[in-house]
Amino acid sequence: MVWDWQVFLNDDGSGRTYLEWMIDAWGWTLAVAGSSWVVAMVMGALMGTLRTLPDSPWLVRLANVWVELFRNIPLLVQVFLWYFVVPKMFPAFQQVPGFVLVVFALGFFTSARIAEQVRAGIQALPRGQRYAALALGLTTAQAYRYVILPMAFRIILPPLTSESMNLLKNSAVAFAVSIAELTMFAMQAQEETSRGVEVYLAVTGLYMLSAFAVNRVFAFIEKKVQIPGFIAAGGIGGGIDMNPHAHHFVYSLPPSAVAHCASLVPGAQTSPWGGPAGGLTC
Repeated sequence: MVWDWQVFLNDDGSGRTYLEWMIDAWGWTLAVAGSSWVVAMVMGALMGTLRTLPDSPWLVRLANVWVELFRNIPLLVQVFLWYFVVPKMFPAFQQVPGFVLVVFALGFFTSARIAEQVRAGIQALPRGQRYAALALGLTTAQAYRYVILPMAFRIILPPLTSESMNLLKNSAVAFAVSIAELTMFAMQAQEETSRGVEVYLAVTGLYMLSAFAVNRVFAFIEKKVQIPGFIAAGGIGGGIDMNPHAHHFVYSLPPSAVAHCASLVPGAQTSPWGGPAGGLTC
């Protein structure tokens, strides 16, 4: 078999080369994946948090319904539902671009998986952290904001990395509704040029490069937000430091709560690695 990589320098008939077309398609892939990731993170964090709220059974049920609904329907079916069915049922969506509908489909599908990871991360924390935060006078919302969620997200960073990489790869389903992303480019270019091997290898390389970049970004974040004694980047797990000579709990608390704890607990002091909002070591 003879390789012909110069095919990417040929004109595609519209005044641009196949290489330029592929780069444009790569941009659409990244746009779909990036927008869907924002939707997935916002809704996933919200629903995952709601599933762990104490004394809020209806909110817990609502979040459970969201998770079960979006994770039990195949992604491709959800894309078709958003693109063909939702605009028929709700006329307002007929003016919404197909790109946005695909972002909703991919984002909501992924949000159900992220919600499950957030729930697991929260429930992996010792209950004493929630009780200690409430004992300091924090509301439930403040306890989640300053104590629970910062620690839970550190725990779930590894699976969240995999989920983000999967979201990027799942963006390939957008070709089914004619979004001009990489997979759509590959299908059309190989039909026009009859050089399917070169085209699909190039597209595969771009997917691999993109996914690897996501992996490295999350690895950098994981290393930067690690807390000594709790999460060790690149280690074999995480948890509370059980060193008998360093019994402590670490919270990212507002300064007022730090001062309150200092007045209640002799020897309480702020920690330099407790986060930008202040920290507490008791």
